Amino acid sequence: MKEIDILKDLVSFNTIKDKENQKILNYIEQFLSNLGFKTLKKEKYLIMSIGKNPKLAFLGHSDTVDYINGWSTNPFELTEKDNKLYGLGACDMKGAIASFLYALSKINLQSLNSGIKVYITYDEEIGFRGIKEIVENGEIFPQYVIVGEPTDNKIITGCKGLFAVKVYTYGNKVHSSRTDKGKNANSIMIKLLCELENFYESAIKKQINKEFEVPYTTMNIGLINGGNSINSLSDKCDAYIDFRIMNDEHIKKIKEKLDELCKKYDAKYDIDFEILPFFNYIDFIGGQETAGFMTEASFIKTNRIILGPRTSCSS
Repeated sequence: MKEIDILKDLVSFNTIKDKENQKILNYIEQFLSNLGFKTLKKEKYLIMSIGKNPKLAFLGHSDTVDYINGWSTNPFELTEKDNKLYGLGACDMKGAIASFLYALSKINLQSLNSGIKVYITYDEEIGFRGIKEIVENGEIFPQYVIVGEPTDNKIITGCKGLFAVKVYTYGNKVHSSRTDKGKNANSIMIKLLCELENFYESAIKKQINKEFEVPYTTMNIGLINGGNSINSLSDKCDAYIDFRIMNDEHIKKIKEKLDELCKKYDAKYDIDFEILPFFNYIDFIGGQETAGFMTEASFIKTNRIILGPRTSCSS
């Protein structure tokens, strides 16, 4: 079976928000079973293994993002045009799954000195629930894990971390003609965010690590929501803030500043994600690269690399 045929089959499953999760897991399970793999766990995720004492593993997620208007081909039918492949998930990340399955089919698996494991997860695109469940269930990962993501065939050995918080400020709702009688949650949020951003610019952003393409921790105020009328003061405002963390110490410093600001402005915050950055200092021919995006590799405490197909394909 050719690699492109495997990818064609995988793309045909609608796994937006894991819609056909079990169908694609059944396909992958059958493919690997035919090669001699044994199923260790199958729920909304799949774990399979072959051989003794596995030292190598492949990990990939089966879900995809939704497609948007403008597609000229069927998103669930792999289409070749101008020497490129078009299909939803062709790069992210069914292409990597297809490549690994094809590679396994070409190996003499019976002659392995050490075994191989395969992990297929779900909900990577939204909440990382699949990899979180595997980790929380006490899974012991092999010494080396290949995490499939579209990297243009470059080996990625480090990623930034993610610290994402939702901040809440509170006010008293009165008519806008009597601001002296109320308190505006939106105004409080603006002051809080300005102080937080000034702190970030002076205490966080100035620290440089040239191993990253964007060589500093980034801050993004992604969403702000407050008030429901132009002629009244807002009684509640919330803001979603995303930090792509360069080193562990930055999370500690940002937490301390948030604690200080929330006390000052009678606000509060919830942590949505707190994922540490990681580096693998592995000697590869041609060196190693890092990435600013998040992957499931950040949840694994072992030697891991991120590797996948060229993004000239459309996913």
